[in-house]
Amino acid sequence: MSPSPCRTSPATCDPGTPDPPTGPGGLASKVLQRPCAPEVGDVAGNAPLGRPQVVAHRGASEKRAEHTREAYELALEAGAEALECDVRLTADGHLVCVHDRRADRTSDGRGPISTLPLGELESLDFASWKQPWADLDDESLELPSGAVLTFDALCSLAHDWGSGVQLAVETKHPTRYAGLVERRLVDALARFGWTHRDGNEPARVRVMSFARLSLRRLRQWAPDVPTVFLMDRVPWHLRSGRLPVCSPIAGPRIDALRADPAYVERAHAAGHPVHVWVVNADDDLKLCQQLGVDAVITDRPEHARQLFEI
Repeated sequence: MSPSPCRTSPATCDPGTPDPPTGPGGLASKVLQRPCAPEVGDVAGNAPLGRPQVVAHRGASEKRAEHTREAYELALEAGAEALECDVRLTADGHLVCVHDRRADRTSDGRGPISTLPLGELESLDFASWKQPWADLDDESLELPSGAVLTFDALCSLAHDWGSGVQLAVETKHPTRYAGLVERRLVDALARFGWTHRDGNEPARVRVMSFARLSLRRLRQWAPDVPTVFLMDRVPWHLRSGRLPVCSPIAGPRIDALRADPAYVERAHAAGHPVHVWVVNADDDLKLCQQLGVDAVITDRPEHARQLFEI
């Protein structure tokens, strides 16, 4: 998770691209467009845990290559209550779980993800950079597959796990596809029945972004899906605890919380849950628990669960 340029346009509910998805599988007939409004309380519908919810950042990414199926399976086995991922659109219109704009750092390929078709991405190795000597490990029962993970595959994994595990999905901006990323994302969530919920039913997914425009699109096209406004630093005009009207959950970086611990209390007083990223150090995990943070996004889900439950 890293900051993207944040648009500074007023926090209105204009999604920037007026027409909702149409055509086969589109959302024009599925999602009613209604005005966005701030929500109060735990907008994700989660019952109080007495500790922060543990969200696995790109899976159990301290131990496994980020965004691989193995990383997410290990996170689930470790007791992660939500899985965080970044989504990007391939050249042929598929959502894949990749953080970087380019494939270079986390695979043996090169080039922007947006210029590569899914078939080419599936031929790349997205795991060996993390475990370069895995094939020489006599104690390893099986080698990591290293295949790029599609967003649909991650949704299926979460859906089939059977414990109500949630997803925290970050959209990356700016992109060459503008609002198409959000459109494809909402279509994917609709296929799993995750764009609507009844009453106080917990949301199975929330969408996060540094870009207000992206969040406004999500709130317009899937108003039941909670959104998180990510902040590298809390802007001065939001330090009172308020947020843009279409972003009911605060998502500050852990550095911002260290600098201003009282922000959590102010955000809660304004009716906004606080989800903090990326929290790995013991002192930071304990600080988040002491402050009443609602969720921590961490590379170390197993360690976080153990620390919180001591």
